[in-house]
Amino acid sequence: MSEQKRNTLSEVFRFKKFALFIVAVLITTVLWNLPSTAFGIEGLTVIQQRVIAIFAFATIMWVTEAISSWATSVVLIAALLFTTSDNAFLFFRDGIDKSELLHHSALMATFADPIIILFLGGFMLAIAATKSGLDVFLARNLLRPFGRKSEMVLLGFILITGAFSMFVSNTATAAMMLTFLTPVFKALPPEGKGRVALTLAIPVAANIGGMGTPIGTPPNAIALKYLNDVNGLNLGLGFGQWMAFMMPLTIVLLLIGWYLLKTFFPFKKKEIDLHIDGEVQKGWRTPVIAVTFCVTVLLWMLDKVTGVGANTVAMLPIAVFALTGVVKAKDLQEINWSVIWMVAGGFALGLALNESKLAELAIKSIPFDSWSPLAILLISGVICYMLSNFISNTATAALLVPILAVVCKGMGDSLNGIGGTPTVLIGIAIAASTAMCLPISTPPNAIAHSTGLVNQNEMMKIGLSIGIIGLVLGYMVLFFVGKSGLI
Repeated sequence: MSEQKRNTLSEVFRFKKFALFIVAVLITTVLWNLPSTAFGIEGLTVIQQRVIAIFAFATIMWVTEAISSWATSVVLIAALLFTTSDNAFLFFRDGIDKSELLHHSALMATFADPIIILFLGGFMLAIAATKSGLDVFLARNLLRPFGRKSEMVLLGFILITGAFSMFVSNTATAAMMLTFLTPVFKALPPEGKGRVALTLAIPVAANIGGMGTPIGTPPNAIALKYLNDVNGLNLGLGFGQWMAFMMPLTIVLLLIGWYLLKTFFPFKKKEIDLHIDGEVQKGWRTPVIAVTFCVTVLLWMLDKVTGVGANTVAMLPIAVFALTGVVKAKDLQEINWSVIWMVAGGFALGLALNESKLAELAIKSIPFDSWSPLAILLISGVICYMLSNFISNTATAALLVPILAVVCKGMGDSLNGIGGTPTVLIGIAIAASTAMCLPISTPPNAIAHSTGLVNQNEMMKIGLSIGIIGLVLGYMVLFFVGKSGLI
């Protein structure tokens, strides 16, 4: 492609994004200034109408990505603070009862929500493991038992990638594991499909593996937030409790992914010589990191036994690594702050819906209790799956979970037939994680596609297959777990 053509396409792309942004602003402005009676919701206040308008803006931005997803969250929080809070500009507060205004401290606190701390703890563990070479050491030694048989090496990469992605960023896991494949590719003939199978194994395993723990992927944390919210369900669902029913599902899906990959893309060479380079740093820091990692994971799994919540446990690696100097100030730049902002924006949106009493008003105005629980479950899962294939799964969850939390609250006991509210909300996390059809669906997919070894139709083939199977099995597990009263 010529430089001129590339520049032209770039200009068209920028213009399209700008046009979408203008459309979003116009729609938001219209919703902001419409007579309150136009919404058909009796008793709608000025603040609630503003929340609706801001919600609409965030929805359009997250779906179209006219601006980046994390930037949308930042704008969302700022808009709520400046126009709906008790610290808003005076002209936005004139004539409004103080009791209707949102607390600015609560909106700001969404960036320091306990779930955010849980994520920061996971990021710190990942940074420390990478710095010390512990991740390479684990990968090399965990892959060794799988031997030299090509299909078993594939299984090894899938299981190890899945295990890493439960505690480390999916993107970081995919990038790391793909570097380990370089020497493997040299040993495989170019005419076979083995290279495709191994390359696709990384994003498939990274996407599925994230389902196993609350910190594995942001949609999990967003769902957990609303399930444990004291103003909502207040289930007290713990880290270990999540793993108890999600880990078996994750393992089964990883094994299904392995079977599909070796079936769709068979190896021509039956044996592979595997060499992973990299050394563990010598000194006292590596044992400190290893022990801290093991203790943190153990405390996360035993949170119901120890009485210490997973969010509080996340402070352990942060404190230990800061105290010992394992993680320094410059290392904090490696934290994926865009994800933190994304999650915080979703929390702020949910807080605005609840604190403004817009959620309560919606429950009273819309007869949710007459809706079919099965229809809500299927429609929400399909919408989440479709959206997550085209936009960030975090953005999708941040958009859908607050809405569904309101819907589920309004439906009350009628949801018991499908396993209760957890089936719907955790179902969103599953649907978001199983959406992996396209290179743009997830960062691991994009990384795998960038190698040039995978065609889009090959990614679609495995992504759609494992996605549909994952959705069906995931909802079945949630249904039986919910009916059995385990959550």
